Amino acid sequence: MLDHRITDWDDAYANGANIAGGDRWPAAWEAPARAFRERLLAEGRARLDIVYGEAPRNRFDLFLPRATPKGLVVFIHGGYWMESDKSCWSHLANGAIGRSFAVAMPSYTLCPEARIGGIVEEVAAAIGKAASMVDGPLMLTGHSAGGHLASRMTTTTTPLGSEVARRVRHIVSISGVHDLRPIMFTAMNATLAIDEQEASTESPALLRPMNGTRITCWAGGGERSEFLRQSALLANIWTGLGAATNSVVEPDRHHFNVIDGLADPDHPLTRTLTTE
Repeated sequence: MLDHRITDWDDAYANGANIAGGDRWPAAWEAPARAFRERLLAEGRARLDIVYGEAPRNRFDLFLPRATPKGLVVFIHGGYWMESDKSCWSHLANGAIGRSFAVAMPSYTLCPEARIGGIVEEVAAAIGKAASMVDGPLMLTGHSAGGHLASRMTTTTTPLGSEVARRVRHIVSISGVHDLRPIMFTAMNATLAIDEQEASTESPALLRPMNGTRITCWAGGGERSEFLRQSALLANIWTGLGAATNSVVEPDRHHFNVIDGLADPDHPLTRTLTTE
């Protein structure tokens, strides 16, 4: 029997370099996201750059269905807490608004200007502001680092206000990083500055879920093995802590196209996210 041991932590968490044509992203998202925003603005169903805090990036976009929303989805972008913003992902709201949910997409301050704990606080503030604008159940989702931030919101140390936290019905963490400790071994940590203290207080896999938590950990079958492990890890641990959990590996999807289903109202990812 051969032991499995990671010897190159940077490669273990490198996505683009290990996907054929991986250099297409994130540019491949920009045009469809822009076209989606322009269409919904023209239809009067988009409100852009809503302020939720004092920092320059404390803004979110809100996209609305044609009828009164039955609830709110919040999508939190990834980029290893140090890249990207809300503008690349707008088109991914199409699936949820097609199922009569409003969708909020926040930006947040990036590392190294902020620490991950500070980003967690900002995202909670964005969710609180968006929730004050849309009634009904609240569904949280995020991709990669955004999956971490979404799942962090339903831990017992959540920064969400109690009324908002009670409205959360489902979290879908897509390719989420739920244990921050391995990231400390990567070169990225020169920017992220994660230490043992922050890893212990901000890793969902090391925290307890709130009572009533329901979470789906979703990953692509073509992901790096660490993302598959991180996804299964949280579902496994939180099952043992009383949460209602599900772990899904979508075949033939890699780290970048695993989120594409959110653009389709009938895709299993969107149906899973919007089902109470």
